[in-house]
Amino acid sequence: MRAATSVLLVAATLAAGAAQAGAPSAASSAAAPAVTLAPQINAADFATFDKTLSSDAFGGRKPGTVGEQRTTAWLVDQFKRMGLKPGNHGSWFQTVPADAITLLNPDVKLHIAAKGKETSFAYRTDMMVQTLQAKPLIDLKHSPVVFLGYGVDAPNWHWNDYQGVDVKGKTVIVLVNDPGFASGDPKLFNGRAMTYYGRWTYKYAEAALKGAAACFIVHTSDAAAGYPFSVLQNSGSGPQLSLPTRVDPAPRLPVAGWLTHDAATRLFAAAGFNFDQLAAAAGKPGFKPVPLNATASVTLHDKIGHIESHNVLAMVKGSTKPNEAVIYTAHWDHLGTDPSLKGHQVYSGAIDNGTGLSMLLELADAFAHQKTPPQRSVLFFMPTLEESGLLGSQYYAAKPVFPLDKTVADIAVDALPIIGRAHDMTVIGKGQSQLEDMLAGVLKTQGRVISPETTPENGFYFRSDHFNFAKAGVPAMLASSGLDLLDGGKAAGEKAAEDYTAHRYHTTNDVFNPNWDYSGILEDTQALYLLGRELSRTGVWPQWYGDSPFRAARRKMMVPAAKVKPRS
Repeated sequence: MRAATSVLLVAATLAAGAAQAGAPSAASSAAAPAVTLAPQINAADFATFDKTLSSDAFGGRKPGTVGEQRTTAWLVDQFKRMGLKPGNHGSWFQTVPADAITLLNPDVKLHIAAKGKETSFAYRTDMMVQTLQAKPLIDLKHSPVVFLGYGVDAPNWHWNDYQGVDVKGKTVIVLVNDPGFASGDPKLFNGRAMTYYGRWTYKYAEAALKGAAACFIVHTSDAAAGYPFSVLQNSGSGPQLSLPTRVDPAPRLPVAGWLTHDAATRLFAAAGFNFDQLAAAAGKPGFKPVPLNATASVTLHDKIGHIESHNVLAMVKGSTKPNEAVIYTAHWDHLGTDPSLKGHQVYSGAIDNGTGLSMLLELADAFAHQKTPPQRSVLFFMPTLEESGLLGSQYYAAKPVFPLDKTVADIAVDALPIIGRAHDMTVIGKGQSQLEDMLAGVLKTQGRVISPETTPENGFYFRSDHFNFAKAGVPAMLASSGLDLLDGGKAAGEKAAEDYTAHRYHTTNDVFNPNWDYSGILEDTQALYLLGRELSRTGVWPQWYGDSPFRAARRKMMVPAAKVKPRS
């Protein structure tokens, strides 16, 4: 289904908007046709939003802190100023309860006994470890260790690393990502593109379901994990948050952790095995679990606390179909402040996810000032606890404001690169739903195209809040700025993305840059505005593609699905 080609002709052109805001523009961009923007979409506002949200005054936007109070109050003030309405039955907030688990013994060691000797592995240096159960003491003693390959039980791929082994009470060691990544075989899982079976959340959940006492994932490489080990060190500091069991009753691991590649190599060698050889074998069909003839012991002392954080919800109410909703999503939370650091101590999160928040505010302003109100309601959903495992959106999916069978789609943005104009927009996990057909129609009016992500092996589709909508069956798309830049092409865009991951992602270096070129991200904002506008004023219900794993959940919903043009 192609989106409508009409736009708000009263808008200023991209070049004029950028000039008014003082935004720099690449010389080569001047030769490209200007994209018409809605009047409320402009660089000055975008920059102000991001600069404010990533300032030290917001303390890194950590849930349960003063930084949360300041962040959520400021967001609500913006929505009120724009004229939006509260999005949760008269409230701007949805309260999300969470257990806070703080490790009290950071000198904890993992002890592996094998061949009559004991080898110890240090916290942060060799491994990261935590409990996923809200208990003050976890005392794992002499738990048999099993190498379980990728820790995957995937009937649809005829693959079961758990076959023939009982892991109850045992410590399983698994590899990050999935067998398709290891082999590169496009017929095995999704080849280099990560499936959900490659995500750490799946591996922990599956190990717990099978009764394991502990699961350690080996960070084999930055490429396999999608981020360096330092990201795990940074994210693992401070209280670890989870939904209470009354909200999420699924089994949870007593011990969950990560091992560096070097640590795994030493651990396997202590047991008389070659880690690299076993890891290579694990990516081939027919792999069998390998008991290491070793035991694991670790003791965790934890302080168990409880916090309440808040999803922020604002809406433009639909004029004729107010009970049907189009949702835009961008998480507001980040990693807070670390007083132990020298120099800058605030995880500012200017890109992650100050950019996504700023885009949603721009979109909200545009919808609030449409001459013709949308027929369907448009909900601007800013979840909390994304950095703690997508907990805010998980809570919303369990307790939605708009019933999920009345939710048309979720359009999500997260950590958008601000690197100038591009010939394309990126759709993370491309190949999922007819939302992509509609976005392609919008981009065609801008002279642009959709591109898939450049690193599908990183599994970004499973790492942002839209994924909880997808799992529930709601067509959900994670969109991002394109990397095929007008100035420098794909090489320049990919270099910028790689530099961000290597040097700023989840560090205190993710700060606002007054010299950013907003021209490209404003085009992206306009494109997603037109996509949402089309969804909000028609009777269309975009569908999952036939080969999407999320299609079955949607088909169970009682939705009068309108026909949409299938992808060509």
